Formats: sequence, C-alpha cells, structure tokens
Amino acid sequence: MLKQQYDFILSSRNTLLNYIKGISEKDFLTNNSSFGRGSIRNLLVHIGQTYCAWIGERALGIEQEFLPFEKYQTLQDCQTYFNQADEYIGLFTEKFKGNELQEVELHRNGEILTINPLQLFTHVITHEFHHKGQIMSLSRHLGYIPVDADIIR
Repeated sequence: MLKQQYDFILSSRNTLLNYIKGISEKDFLTNNSSFGRGSIRNLLVHIGQTYCAWIGERALGIEQEFLPFEKYQTLQDCQTYFNQADEYIGLFTEKFKGNELQEVELHRNGEILTINPLQLFTHVITHEFHHKGQIMSLSRHLGYIPVDADIIR
C-alpha cells in the first residue's frame, strides 16, 4: 500500500517539477524570508534532506552527507537528490512491507523515538506537501500562476 501511495506522491511531485521548469533561474534561487527556507531551490533541497534523514539515515541506517543549499544550483540538481530519496523509499517500503504498524526505534538528536513505519512514511510525505504549498505560494509572489499539483486534479 505504501508503494502505491508513493506513486501518487511522485505524480504530484512531477507536476510540481514540470511547473518549476517554467520558472527563471533567477527566481528559482531568489530568497524570500517569508517562506521558511527562503527560495524554491532551498525548499526542494529541504524536502529531499527530510526524506534522506528520516528514511535513509534513521529508518534504513544509511549514513548521509547533507550538503548546503548552494551545492544545488539547478532544478536538475534537485531532481537528482529526489532520485536518491525515491531509492530510499523503495528500500523502506520493501523492508517494512506487511509490518507497517510494527513499532520501531529510531534515533533522533540523541533521543530514541518509538514509532511505526506508517507514521514515519506519513510524516515525510505530509512534510513534502507542506513545503510544496510554500513553493506554489512563493512562485505566485514571484509573478507565476501555480498549477494544480494535488493528488486528485
């Protein structure tokens, strides 16, 4: 079920990324302090970092190197990062298939969290949608007309 749900996420994300292709490079990198991470690029990288931290590092035990936003200059750089996150989701869904409600212990900032894979999966996908909304709002402030990138559109 998680794999099927993630396919919906990918469809929505691809709609967003195709929309961003129409945004100028300057606007892609323009910082606006009203939008958390500041720029469309930064928001995309932050989404990728969250998948890699929670799914890659904490759930799968794969050590991560988190690069600064400036290392991602283009939409393609962000897409490459998303490809890594997608790979982790594939490994995650296989690892926990049939055990989505079984509690697991994860380490975060020196603490041990007891959660289940469904909670973790829900956390990262809702996080993505939260920031996708910020990207759409930020692009509107930059003069663009956002597209509908909901799951059902």
